[in-house]
Amino acid sequence: MLKHVVMWKLKDFAESGSKQDNARKMKSELEGLKHKIKEIKSIEVGINVNDSADSYDAVLYCEFDTRDDLSTYLNHPAHIKAADFVGKVRLERKVVDYET
Repeated sequence: MLKHVVMWKLKDFAESGSKQDNARKMKSELEGLKHKIKEIKSIEVGINVNDSADSYDAVLYCEFDTRDDLSTYLNHPAHIKAADFVGKVRLERKVVDYET
């Protein structure tokens, strides 16, 4: 199994929305990919509730059976559309992919 984890720091205001508005939109769009991309085994987006300066604003956790399934997800038009929005509202992005 392959696990895909992404964390973002978001802009205070972007694409006509506040940081919280954009985090909620990201959550809705990304979790909605479960119904569009069959390779996704599990997907969850968490919105940060910690006020620490070291914390990130949102996190994505996904599970896939294989690296090829992750690649299919990353290159799927629905993911590319969601990632385009995320790219416009984020300041920083960190990612880790690991096998279990």
